[in-house]
Amino acid sequence: MPHHKGYRAKTRDMFSKAFRRHGMPTIAHTHVTIRRGDYVDVKTDPSIQKGMPYKYYHGRTGKVFNVTPHAVGVIVNKIINNRIQKKRINLRVEHVTKSKCRDEFLSHVKKNEELKKAGQKGVKRQPEGPRDAHVVVTAKTQIVDQTPTLHTNTY
Repeated sequence: MPHHKGYRAKTRDMFSKAFRRHGMPTIAHTHVTIRRGDYVDVKTDPSIQKGMPYKYYHGRTGKVFNVTPHAVGVIVNKIINNRIQKKRINLRVEHVTKSKCRDEFLSHVKKNEELKKAGQKGVKRQPEGPRDAHVVVTAKTQIVDQTPTLHTNTY
């Protein structure tokens, strides 16, 4: 058996581009303003080999702690045995996209601030409870028999 424990081992699907999406990234993709404190998703672009993260970090979300002209530093949580360790990785901007993980939270904060200005209390979100009790009328429901049909092999 060949040795298969390299840096990019078992990444055939992970580091491949979608159908009709091959080639270099557009300028709009690389010229995104990223600041310290932003949340970003690590999405490896296989057409740019420089500054590529290790395969574990592909698909992870982290917080930017450093910005340089061509790269960003991201803090990502990694589970090691029974603990979560914060890892600092440096990536080129092409391998990072702005995350939408905080959009819902920020919209709730904005909505609660508007309610506070209107003089109301902030609305606390509640989980959806169980369905109300009801009686199933068997006369109105149609019973479907789902027994499998037996096939006999005739050769």
